[in-house]
Amino acid sequence: QVQLVESGGGLVQAGGSLRLSCTFSGRSFSVYAMAWFRQAPGKEREFVAVISSSGDKTYYADSVKGRFTISRDNAKNTVYLQMSSLRPEDTAVYYCAADLVPPRVLPRRSPKEYDYWGQGTQVTVSS
Repeated sequence: QVQLVESGGGLVQAGGSLRLSCTFSGRSFSVYAMAWFRQAPGKEREFVAVISSSGDKTYYADSVKGRFTISRDNAKNTVYLQMSSLRPEDTAVYYCAADLVPPRVLPRRSPKEYDYWGQGTQVTVSS
């Protein structure tokens, strides 16, 4: 069974940076597309970014484009989200998700399309 464990969340001032990590176990990491979603209080879970299994394709939500970077290290079974120029509206619980799909069907932006989820890590951006 696939297990995902996020880390790296915390409290940061507006304009600051954080790097989230998500460690994958239980299957072959290198065949899964990996994504980050986030959910703020009272709001639906929303797509942030996705990276193809080989790492050569990345897609972002418009709200984070140019500020966030998704990457992966298949040797370490880990996907990252580097977040810069953080804003108070980026405050949310951030989740990583895995989906066994080929690159041609990306991006997949709906949470319903992902098979496996981590427990989430809180990111709070103060103004």
